[in-house]
Amino acid sequence: MTATIILWSHALAALLFAGLALSQLRDGGASVPRTAFLVALGLTALWALATAGIGSGEAVTWVAESLRNLGWLGFMFALVRRDPAARRDRAVKTIYGVVALVALVGAGLAMLQVSVPADLVASVAAVRTLLRMMIAVGSLVLVNHLYSVVAPASRGGIRLAVIALATMWLNDFVLYTAAYLGNGWPLDLIAARGVVMVALVPVLAIAVHRNGDWTLKISRTVTWQSLTLVALSAYALATVLAISAIETFGGAHARVAQTAFVFGSAAALLTLLSSPAVKAWMRVMVAKHLFRHRYDYRAEWVRFTETLGTPGEGAPPLEARIVKAVADLTDSPGGLLLVADGGVLSPGATWQWMGGPPASAAGDELAAFLADGGRIVELDSVRAGRVAPAELAAVPQWMLDDGNAWALVPLLHVNALIGAILLARPPVDRSLDWEDFDLLRIAGRQVASYLAEARAHDQLADARRFDEFNRRFAFILHDVKNLVSQLTLVARNAERHADNPDFRADMVATLKDSAGRMNDLLARLSQHHSRRVDEPVAVELLPLVERVARRHGGGHPVVVSGERGALAMADPVRLEQALGHLIQNAVEASSGGEPVTVAVARGSITVADGGAGMSAGFVRDHLFRPFVSTKPGGFGIGAFEARQVVQAMGGTLDVVSREGEGTRFTIALPAAIAAPGLERAA
Repeated sequence: MTATIILWSHALAALLFAGLALSQLRDGGASVPRTAFLVALGLTALWALATAGIGSGEAVTWVAESLRNLGWLGFMFALVRRDPAARRDRAVKTIYGVVALVALVGAGLAMLQVSVPADLVASVAAVRTLLRMMIAVGSLVLVNHLYSVVAPASRGGIRLAVIALATMWLNDFVLYTAAYLGNGWPLDLIAARGVVMVALVPVLAIAVHRNGDWTLKISRTVTWQSLTLVALSAYALATVLAISAIETFGGAHARVAQTAFVFGSAAALLTLLSSPAVKAWMRVMVAKHLFRHRYDYRAEWVRFTETLGTPGEGAPPLEARIVKAVADLTDSPGGLLLVADGGVLSPGATWQWMGGPPASAAGDELAAFLADGGRIVELDSVRAGRVAPAELAAVPQWMLDDGNAWALVPLLHVNALIGAILLARPPVDRSLDWEDFDLLRIAGRQVASYLAEARAHDQLADARRFDEFNRRFAFILHDVKNLVSQLTLVARNAERHADNPDFRADMVATLKDSAGRMNDLLARLSQHHSRRVDEPVAVELLPLVERVARRHGGGHPVVVSGERGALAMADPVRLEQALGHLIQNAVEASSGGEPVTVAVARGSITVADGGAGMSAGFVRDHLFRPFVSTKPGGFGIGAFEARQVVQAMGGTLDVVSREGEGTRFTIALPAAIAAPGLERAA
C-alpha cells in the first residue's frame, strides 16, 4: 500500500510540475527569475519521475534531488538579486554559495557511494544524509531571508512561493532527520513527501499568477486548467486508494465492489460537473479567492468584441448580439434590449429572455433617470428599498415583479440615451460590486456606439434613397420640359394647319410618342425601376439623327448631314435621349434663324450651334455639373445626363466652345460593322 502511494504520488507530482513548466514556457517572456523558475520546475519534475520510476534509494534519484535543490536555490537567488540592497550583501551571497556547495558535495557523494567498498557504504550514506539535513536547514534560512527582503506581506504571490518552498524543505528535513536518527528510511514519510509535492503545484501556480513584484505571470486559463488537473488527479488518487482498500477488506466480493465504486463515483462526478449552476459557482469561487480581480479583462474584451463583430449570413441581428455580449460579461443567461423611442424605453431585441418581451414600455421617468449620469440599476436593491426615492420611482413595476430581472445597464452615446439592457439573474445569485459597475458601464458605452452607428447607417441609406429619387426626378423634370415644349409647338401649329390631313397625322403620331415617353418617365420614378441597360447593337446613325432633329427642332432650322450607312455600337433609345438633350440645348442657345447643324460620321455625331458660347472655365467647372445652366429657366441637367448616357454606352462626349462663336458637342461611340438585324430609324 505504501509503495503504491510512493509510486503514484511522485509520478503525479512529476506530471504536474512538468505541466506547469510547459504552460509557463508556452506563455513566452524572458527574465532571469522566470528562466530560473522554469529550470527549477523541470528539475523537480525530473526528480519526482526518478523517485517514482527508479526508487528513492538509488544514486540517480539522489543526484536528481541535489539538482532540484540547486534549481530552487538559483530561483531564490534571482529574486533576491532584484533588490538593490540584497545585491550588495556579501553575507547573503556567501550563504547561497555554501548551501549550493553542500548540494554539489551531496551529489558527488551519491555518485561515490556506488563505487565505495561495502564496509564504507553505511558511513557515506550517513554523511550524505547529514549533508541533506544541512541543505534543508540552510535553504529554510534563505527562504526566511527571501520573505523578509523581497516579499512584504502585501505581495501575495511571493508569500505563497515562500510557503511552498518552506514546506518542501521542511518536509525534507523531517524525512532526513528521521532517517538519520532511526538508521533507516521511513517509507511513510517518503509517501507523505510525494503527497506534499503534489499539493505544492497549485500553490506555486497561484503564486505565479498573483506575482506581486514577481515578473512571472500566468493566465486565468492556465490557473483553471491547473486546478482542474489537480482535482482530477486527486480524484484518481482517491479512487486508487479506495480500490486498494476495497481489495484489502472486500473479501470475495471485492471485484464487484470495486466496479460499483468506480462507475458510481464517475457518474456522480460527471453529473456534478455537468450542472451549469455548479460550474458557475466554481468560477465565482475561483475568481473570488484566487484572483485580485473578478474579471480577466483581456479575455472578456476579446470575447466581447468577437460577439459584437460576428460576421456571416447566419449571425444573429446586431441588437441580439449586443444583448448577448453584455450578458456574457456577468454570466447572465439572457437579456432584453430596451430602445429609447420618443422619451420612453420600448422593448426591442431579446437574447434567451424568459417569457418574451413585456407588452408595455418603460416610462419617461426611467429614461430621464438613466440619461442623467448613466447609473446602473441593481434591481434587488430597488426591491429592498435601499436606493434613493428618485431611483425607486423611476423603475417600472413590471421590472420589480419579474424576479428574473437582475440589473439594468444604460446605453449612453455622447451623453444621449440610446437604450438600456435588462440582464437576467445569473445562475449564482450575487450582488453587483464595483468591478461589475465599472465593466458594465464601459461595455454599455461601447455597445451604445455600435447602436448609434447602425442607426446612422440606416439614416444614410434612407438619405441615399431620397437622393436617388431626387436625381431621377431632376432628370425626368428636364425631359418633361422638353415634352412640354414639343406639345406647345404642336398646339400652336394646330391653330394654323388643323385642316391639313398630313399635319393631323403627324400630330397624332407626335401625341402618341409623347404619351409613351411620359409613361416611361413615370416608370423611371418607381423605386423598383432600375436604369435601362441594353446591350449595345449596331445602329445606323443618320436616320436616328434625322428623327431626333425633327422631334426637337420644332420651328428652328436643324441641318442634318453626313454619311448614310455610318454605324456605331449603341443603345438606340438611350442614344436618342442623349442626342435630344444636345439638340434641344443647341436650339435654345441659337438666336433667330441661325441653324443648328448635326454632322454624322462613322462612330460619331457632332452637334454645333452659333449661339453665345461658353467660357473655358464654365466648360471645365460647371457644364457637366447638374443644376448649373447659363440659360434663364434652365435646369442644368441636359449636358450632365447626356454625358452619363454616352459614357454608359462606352463612348465619350467632348465639347468645344468659344464665347461669341458658339458650341460644338461631339459624341464618339464604338464603331460597328454592318450586320443582319441592323437598327434603323423607322
